[in-house]
Amino acid sequence: MGTKSYRPWTPRQAYLLPPSPTEWLPENHLAYFILDVVERLDLSPIEAAIAEKDPRGERPYSPRMLLAVLIYGYCVGVFSSRKLARATYEDVAFRVLCGSTHPHFTTVNHFRLQHREAFAGLFVQVLRLCRRAGLVKLGHVSIDGTKILANASKHKAMSYDRMQEEEARLRAEINELLANADAADRADDERYGVGVADEDLPAELARREARVARIEQAMVALEKEASEARATELREQAAGQRAKEQDSSVDEAERRRAATRAAKSEANADQIDPPDDDDPPASADDLPHHRVPTDRDGTPDPKAQRNFTDADSRIMVRDGGFVQAYNAQIAVDAKAQVIVAQAVTNQPPDAEHLLPMLDRVEEALGRMPKKLSADAGYYSDTNAAGCEARKVDGYVAVARTPHSRTPKPQPVVSATRAAMREKLQSPDGHAVYARRKVIAEPPFGQIKAAQGFRRFLLRGLAKVRCEWALVCSTHNLLKLYRAGLAAT
Repeated sequence: MGTKSYRPWTPRQAYLLPPSPTEWLPENHLAYFILDVVERLDLSPIEAAIAEKDPRGERPYSPRMLLAVLIYGYCVGVFSSRKLARATYEDVAFRVLCGSTHPHFTTVNHFRLQHREAFAGLFVQVLRLCRRAGLVKLGHVSIDGTKILANASKHKAMSYDRMQEEEARLRAEINELLANADAADRADDERYGVGVADEDLPAELARREARVARIEQAMVALEKEASEARATELREQAAGQRAKEQDSSVDEAERRRAATRAAKSEANADQIDPPDDDDPPASADDLPHHRVPTDRDGTPDPKAQRNFTDADSRIMVRDGGFVQAYNAQIAVDAKAQVIVAQAVTNQPPDAEHLLPMLDRVEEALGRMPKKLSADAGYYSDTNAAGCEARKVDGYVAVARTPHSRTPKPQPVVSATRAAMREKLQSPDGHAVYARRKVIAEPPFGQIKAAQGFRRFLLRGLAKVRCEWALVCSTHNLLKLYRAGLAAT
C-alpha cells in the first residue's frame, strides 16, 4: 500500500516576492470594507488637532490607520488598547488594516482619548452613508434605552450619611493610633534615651489618613453638586413664576404673588449657590442630568451617593438588581435597524430623553420621522404634546400591561393620556406599537451579544458619550457592510 501524500506545507519558507495584503483575506472581508469607509470619512478635526502639535520629533501614525484599527476592534469585540496592539501582530485582519505597522497600546489609547469628541461627528457621517445606501427611511423610528455598566464598582459608592459616619470612625481610629504612637515614643525615650530618629508613619495609619482624605474630597464634591442642584431647581421655579407674572391672562393679584414667589426663589438660589463670574458658562446640552437629591437648604440628602471611581456614574436598576451604570439611549429606524440618534446620560428614568432624541434625529438627517414608538417608560403628557408639536405621530405606551386577567380599576388620568391609550388600543395603533420590540430592542442585543460591548472602558460622562458614539457607529457600519454583501 502506497504512502499517503499531503498538500505542501512550508511555514518557514521565505517569499521570493512580497505578498499583497489584498490576498491575505477573502475578497468581501469586513477589514477591506472598513478600509474603504475610513478613506471616505472627513477626518479634518482630527488632522487639525494633530497639525497643531510640535512638528519636531518622531512622525505620528496615520489617523486613518488608527481609526480603522479602533473601528474594526469595536466591530469584532476587541476594545482594550492592549488587545488591539497585540492583534496587530497576531490577527491577519488587523495586520491588513495597520499595514504591518505596530502602534504601541499607549498610542492607540491616547488616540481614542484625545480625539474622542470627533467620534460624535463620525457617527453622523456613517449615518448619512447608511441613508445614501437606502437603509434609512424615517417612516417609523423607535426609541429605547439600556443600562450599560460603568467602569466602576457599585461597592465603591458611598452615601452622604455613610461618608460622615466613616469619616468620624476613621478619625477616631487615627487619634487612637497617634496616641498609641506617642505612648510608644515616650516609652522608647525612657528606655533608649531622647533623640532616637522618628520612625515612618505606620502603614495602617497612612492608609486611614488617605481614606479620610478621599472621603472628605467626595463629601465636598457631593455638597457642591447638591447646592448647585438645589439652586438650579429654585431658579427654574423662579423662571416659571416670572412667566406667570408676564402672562396677561392671569389676574393682577396672582401676578403680584408670582412676582413675590419668583423674587424669593431667586434670593434663596443666590444664597445657596452665589453666582460667580469665574464659573464656566452652563452647557447648552439639552439631555437630562441626574441631580443630587437635596434638603431645602441645599445640603445633600443623607442617601445621596457618589462613586469614588467614576463620580459621574450612578446606581441604577437593571434586570431587578442594582448596578453602577449609565443610561444609553438609541433611536432606531425601522427599515434596517440603523441607529439614527444616540446619547448617554446619568439620569436613570427614560421619559426625559424622548424629545431630545427626536431633536437629534432631525439634527443629523434634516427632518423628523413620521412615526415614533416607545415603551411606557417614556410616556408623559409633555412628551405626547412635544411629539404633536413636532408633527410626529407618536405611539408611546401609557402603562405596562399587567400579568393578571383580573381587571383592576383605572386611576383618573389626563385627557392627553386617555387619548394616547385609546390610540394604542385601536387596530392601527396596536399594529404600529407591536413593531416597537423588533425595531429598537434588537440593536442592543447585537451590540451586547454579537459585538460583546457590555461595559464602558472610559470614565466620566463626557468620555462615555464619545465611546457610545463609536459603538453606535460600528453598529451602523456592520448594517451597511451586511447590506452590501446581500446586494452582491
